[in-house]
Amino acid sequence: MKDYKMKLTFYGGVGWVTGANFLLETLPDKKTQGVKILVDCGMFQGGEESEKLNKEDFAYNPQDIDALVVTHAHADHIGRIPKLVRDGFKGTIYSTEATYDLAKLMLKDAFEIVSFEAQKKGEEPYYSEADLKKALSLWKHVPLHSDIPFGEELKVSLFDAGHILGSAMAVFSYGNKKIVFTGDLGNSPDILLKDTEIPEGVDYMVIESVYGDRNHENREDRIPLLRNAVLETIAKKGTLLIPSFALERTQVLLFLLNELIEKKEVPELPIFLDTPLGIDVTDIFRKHSYLFNSDIQNRMKEDTDIFSFPGLKETYTIDDSKSILRQKGPKIIISSAGMSHAGRIIHHHKQYLGDPSTLVLFVGYQSVGTLGRIIQDGAKKVTILGKEIPVRAKIETISGYSAHKDSQGLLDFVNQSSQKLKHVFVAMGELKSSLFLVQRIRDYLGIKATAPDVNESVVLDMN
Repeated sequence: MKDYKMKLTFYGGVGWVTGANFLLETLPDKKTQGVKILVDCGMFQGGEESEKLNKEDFAYNPQDIDALVVTHAHADHIGRIPKLVRDGFKGTIYSTEATYDLAKLMLKDAFEIVSFEAQKKGEEPYYSEADLKKALSLWKHVPLHSDIPFGEELKVSLFDAGHILGSAMAVFSYGNKKIVFTGDLGNSPDILLKDTEIPEGVDYMVIESVYGDRNHENREDRIPLLRNAVLETIAKKGTLLIPSFALERTQVLLFLLNELIEKKEVPELPIFLDTPLGIDVTDIFRKHSYLFNSDIQNRMKEDTDIFSFPGLKETYTIDDSKSILRQKGPKIIISSAGMSHAGRIIHHHKQYLGDPSTLVLFVGYQSVGTLGRIIQDGAKKVTILGKEIPVRAKIETISGYSAHKDSQGLLDFVNQSSQKLKHVFVAMGELKSSLFLVQRIRDYLGIKATAPDVNESVVLDMN
């Protein structure tokens, strides 16, 4: 009788929110070779330490990896895939179709940033455009709930995570047991997307913990807080500056501003979508609108384009972006990157942070070490592009827009999946968040939970 065992190793996404990278392998026996599957291969984000980590060699040999399963298209889950290919990976990359479409955009954008940063330092980027193209050629998109076989006995199926468009959980079946990698879990019910599915019969779980130690404010406050920010900006004749992730958060903001303007809860005013990536991503959302929840599907029967409205101006080129400065009176600027660590938002911070009539509105998680986190934490001055800028703008945060489950949501998710759960591995969060969730799972649910260390391995009994 075969002894079913798997080895799980945590190479990234532990002790950090970012850099998700997990290796799951079946242990070889006399009759069969072992199979090695990666789940996610993300970029580390936040500060100089992350840049160093992104350039380092992988702790495993990429040539030995049979396949890569991608949960979703955020950079901290896909950003090092081209480097993986450069270092010898030749297997197949699996994800949903929407994730593939988004990854093409996100990886191209990431490469431009990586190349720019390398050029500034007189270095070669740690992967090339050819590596990126090869990575995309290895990609295969698969529908939700269909089995992807690896050999005769190991298989994986994807389930809707409800986090961003196309996001999925990966449920592996081997022997008589299952292990789920949640990726990032959506803050259901989401404004645009369907609810997070609950995988059944799971024995082991690797779960995210971005908000493992805190709960979001009442989600019902999201729209009033946004409306008030717009009205305050109009009253001050100032600028509402929203650093926004080009993927998902920008589309939610566009939809809500569309609703506020169409319902005449705020007057029309110039609203600049100053993120080429965000503009392109919005087109991908339009393409995959079948993934939206039933409320949005019904809304689209009345309004066929829920991301467009009077006053919206897409500033795709650099010249278009610079023209925003000439717009007098109140205006809104939605620009990426969402953590203010790169992209056009940096130039807007440089221009507007010193103005007391500016309101900077954060609507997403700000990783430690990023400019966004420094501003959010109350810095009185910041250095941007070599220049010291005073922070006189008003700074606000609306956490109810988070695309992640909060502490209670994560606990509820584990509880709903708890029929057979033997061990929950808490990852993809700052250490204090992970440890807090570990303790809650132990105390409230009586399930074994741990926060793994980097490069830690565990052997899973799958009999």
